[in-house]
Amino acid sequence: MSLLTIDEIRAAEGLAPLEARSERGLLLKTRETRNVPFADRVELRESANGTGGTDLTFTGYASVTDTPYEMQDWLGPYTEVVRSGAFTKTLSEGADVAFLVNHEGLTLARTKSGTLALGEDAGGLTVEARLDAASPHVLALRSAMDRGDVDEMSMAFRCMRQEWSPDYMQRDIIEVSLDKGDVSAVNYGANPYTTGATMRKRAAEGITVEALGLALRELRAGASISTANMAVLQTVLDLVAEADTAVDLAQVVLSDLMGVPNPDDPDEAAEPEEAPEAEALAAHPLGLYTARARLLALSRP
Repeated sequence: MSLLTIDEIRAAEGLAPLEARSERGLLLKTRETRNVPFADRVELRESANGTGGTDLTFTGYASVTDTPYEMQDWLGPYTEVVRSGAFTKTLSEGADVAFLVNHEGLTLARTKSGTLALGEDAGGLTVEARLDAASPHVLALRSAMDRGDVDEMSMAFRCMRQEWSPDYMQRDIIEVSLDKGDVSAVNYGANPYTTGATMRKRAAEGITVEALGLALRELRAGASISTANMAVLQTVLDLVAEADTAVDLAQVVLSDLMGVPNPDDPDEAAEPEEAPEAEALAAHPLGLYTARARLLALSRP
């Protein structure tokens, strides 16, 4: 049993082929990461902390702007550019950002506490993190950097505004949100395409029942929610929203195929062309045809 392709379904309906890569245009407000090599952009130096001791100050770039680089997804390669000014809004709004290693573990510096400062210049997103030289995590990072085992920086962000070329072969990132994201020193980054389903799968795998229970108890108590628990709840919210969208789509497709009203739209029987789901799908037709392809798989032996 094989699935009908999107173009086969469109051809049967007398429609022109639809390029699958237009699905790339749906990538928005999803947690993503991007890596950039240290090159000559990163420095780790000792500095006096004002109490008679020393801190380690990490400076570098977590992202470069106006510099094209190649990305890869299930449809193949495409070009991406983070445009100058992409960080202006999120930085002006006081984004709460952590400095981590490999996007996980203990927070080593943070904008909220004043130990992490982010900015944007002609080169990209600048990072200055004041690290505790006595922390074993910082000592481990310093050793790894000295050995060359950690040689890239990365940022975790959500794209808020983007522009795609007509053939969907170049993505310009116009505005990002760094709030509740992070900048990290990372040991390596193969292809920097950790977006979409891959990132959602990793995020879901990282949430335990205990972590979610703790976050919900803190939320119910009415106290200020910690950054870690907020991240857990945000991930769950993103996953629920995605599932809700999938259910809405399935209802539209099934009701269309069965010739019955959509149970979520009592007015559909009278005026089906004005169903709110139809308006939403008109903006993203690929999702409708992809779902139809799955549901019509039984049409082939």
